[in-house]
Amino acid sequence: MSQGGPGGGRKQIELQIRGDDMAALQKAALAMEAEMRKVPGTADVGLSTGEQKPELVIEPNRGLAGSLGLTVGQIAQSLRPAFAGIDAGDWVDPQCQTRDVTVRLAPEARERIADLAQLPLVIAPGGGAGAATFGTTGVPGAAATVPTAPVTVPLGQVATIRQSLGPAEIEHLDRDKVVTVGANAEVRSLSEVSRDVNRRIAGVQLPAGVRLTQGGEVEDQAEVFTKIFAALGLAIFMMYLILVVQFGSFLDPLAILLSLPLSLVGVVLILLLTGDTLNLMSLIGVILLMGIVAKNAILLIDFAKWNHEEGMPLRDALIEAGRVRLRPIIMTTLALIAGMIPVALGHGEGGDFRAPLGRAVIGGTITSTLLTLLVIPTVYEIMAERREKVRGFFRRRMHHARKEPAEEGGAAGG
Repeated sequence: MSQGGPGGGRKQIELQIRGDDMAALQKAALAMEAEMRKVPGTADVGLSTGEQKPELVIEPNRGLAGSLGLTVGQIAQSLRPAFAGIDAGDWVDPQCQTRDVTVRLAPEARERIADLAQLPLVIAPGGGAGAATFGTTGVPGAAATVPTAPVTVPLGQVATIRQSLGPAEIEHLDRDKVVTVGANAEVRSLSEVSRDVNRRIAGVQLPAGVRLTQGGEVEDQAEVFTKIFAALGLAIFMMYLILVVQFGSFLDPLAILLSLPLSLVGVVLILLLTGDTLNLMSLIGVILLMGIVAKNAILLIDFAKWNHEEGMPLRDALIEAGRVRLRPIIMTTLALIAGMIPVALGHGEGGDFRAPLGRAVIGGTITSTLLTLLVIPTVYEIMAERREKVRGFFRRRMHHARKEPAEEGGAAGG
């Protein structure tokens, strides 16, 4: 749809200006293009229609044409043989090859307004225009009523012909005419440039009947991000359900899932250090982290829970779990980081595209491992104490509720 690089000609940022009035679309597109050029980081800014080309505009006089029994469609159909030509049959050349014969005006007869104004329209009896003829005929005056005999009327008598400039091509999207203002991002990230472009064009007043939609990589990125966040939410929900079944509690999994946002601290920090953005690959790395990070918290809480059930005090059980599980947690963390280093370095073909995935996983794993050993035991202990207080409150209430009927029965017996 727009001019661009390899892979289909699309540009990274595309503003789709849609409507029915081509002149209004072109006016709005030029205003959008001017504002887009002012945004730092934009490159290859241009319109999908390209440069305007000269054209002839024929505007029928609807009142006069209607009095002669002519419609706009009939006038257009009469002009078709002059420009597009009509099929006049076949011709067999001396080499016995059959060729199609198309009759239309000569190129020089289709260029000047004066020649087109003399193009005769044949009005059949009872109204209606026939095919345009290419001979010289008499030109009657304008008739006030529908003629009863075939007459010819020059095109210039029922229409105004003028020269103008128009788009090189007219495109359609969902049955709307569309002019696309496209640009690529350079130096700065696509999200930053797109955000600044939206701020600049927010002040542009669109004509009535014209609306604006987003296209290009910005539209694709928004769609991909929506699906990724939906997948991330579903993954966390499924993880919670599985942990509820495994631990037999609705509260214990919450302490484990708290390790998930702790990993985002490392993701943000390492992306800032390396100058990367939150793109498709880094988001895939975040989804991978959800399973990797929760594993450390599961090892810690499961061991502490088992010791506590064996009779060890909760705080001692958590300290013992941290001491015993520290070694396997460190081993798995170092192994994962070592495996992700080649990806994070970004060497080889396509390495720059994959590098944010490895960097996000490394940064999230480091911070989540350190914070999990400190934060998760503390949160689990606080939640356990609150749970015991709530249970004690309900036990006292139930004991008090049973005691009152017993005392009333003893008083009645006395």
